[in-house]
Amino acid sequence: MLFKKQSKLDMENIPEHIAIIMDGNGRWAKKRGLSRSMGHREGSRTLKKIVEACYDLGVKYLTVYAFSTENWSRPKEEVDELMKLLYEYLQNAERELKGKNVRIIVIGDRKKLPDNIVSEINRVEEKTSHNHGLNFIIALNYGGRQEIVDAVNAIAEDIRYGRITEINEELISQRLYTRGIPDPDLLIRTSGELRLSNFLIWQSSYSELFFSDVLWPDFTPKHLEEAILSYQGRQRRFGGVK
Repeated sequence: MLFKKQSKLDMENIPEHIAIIMDGNGRWAKKRGLSRSMGHREGSRTLKKIVEACYDLGVKYLTVYAFSTENWSRPKEEVDELMKLLYEYLQNAERELKGKNVRIIVIGDRKKLPDNIVSEINRVEEKTSHNHGLNFIIALNYGGRQEIVDAVNAIAEDIRYGRITEINEELISQRLYTRGIPDPDLLIRTSGELRLSNFLIWQSSYSELFFSDVLWPDFTPKHLEEAILSYQGRQRRFGGVK
């Protein structure tokens, strides 16, 4: 039996790493006659609640898809608002975390990001580097395919200079943006879409997937618990037989 229904969380079987595709801000706003920017702002409030919920549950790693390499193609006004929100989030992160033992890590290509955001990333990563409770990982200007391309280029340079002689999975993993971070146990996508959208495509090979019809601004800690309950009711085999 691969699935069993549970009604109560098993606190001994909380996923070590949860990844979330936070989808549905624009549709949430459209349903209410609001601008997409208002949807993103409400989604930012939801993120704060989910980070706190993961911390309280004892999750060790939470990775969220904040801005993809493809999102630059959106209207300039929307991109500008997203950048503004990201800057505000980083600027206020420590105050919002209220002294919690949370480390913030940003993954993705920083070269195209505005200087003020890069500066805030460097500051908040340094400020929280000593924390060892929840590792909160923000995927910013991130694309799974670009991540693998960058890893391959780094490996090619190592081969050119004779630093390595063999390529294996572990070597590739150590060249990804997520080096040192375990692969996600549970990957959640909100809003009813059933795809990964170029998010952690190497790392999610054996992740348990949970698709929710709830739009991201409406996603609550209760919905998070439902996803974890689903995860806990599954038998993970990693390609083997149990």
